[in-house]
Amino acid sequence: MAIISTLGQGGESLVLLRTKVFELYSGYYGNLSQLADAMGISVSQVSRVRSGKRNINHKFIIGALSAFPQCSFDELFYLAREFDGFLKEERSKQVSRSSMKVTL
Repeated sequence: MAIISTLGQGGESLVLLRTKVFELYSGYYGNLSQLADAMGISVSQVSRVRSGKRNINHKFIIGALSAFPQCSFDELFYLAREFDGFLKEERSKQVSRSSMKVTL
């Protein structure tokens, strides 16, 4: 997932870039290793994105579009306004770093 900061009418808002790749891959690839090969990235990077230990980056996006050429970007990725522990923790870090109030 990637955190995206946007400026709206009420102030700054944070959303996450999420992926549907892990829901789709079993219909096309036998395992994460085959998926990673098709994406042109390491299986460890794929695994870390899946587990939430690594953010989605440009290499993951390009790889997903290559591995699923029949799918559009919107079919593989979506934005989510989630305020679970990860986002709360990240929001807290950003607020303390910048010493400014974040309005969601």
